Amino acid sequence: MDIGMLWFDNDPKSDVFSKVQKAAAYYNQKYGEPPNLCFVHPSMIPEPKAETGEIAVCSNKTMLPNHFWIGVHSQPMFKA
Repeated sequence: MDIGMLWFDNDPKSDVFSKVQKAAAYYNQKYGEPPNLCFVHPSMIPEPKAETGEIAVCSNKTMLPNHFWIGVHSQPMFKA
């Protein structure tokens, strides 16, 4: 990831992908560029990699639960 932002969201009513979308909207508003990569704790997603819209969501055991490291990766994480 080239540029990133740490986001915290512990809302029990929202799923992880809704939280990623909320963080992405804030990121886009703040930095003027949509993010395409987000790292979360492995307990937050069933697979090591997933995606929501244009954002690749990857697990990383160094992330704390309910924290999101979201930003821009220069190359796409998934191939179409």
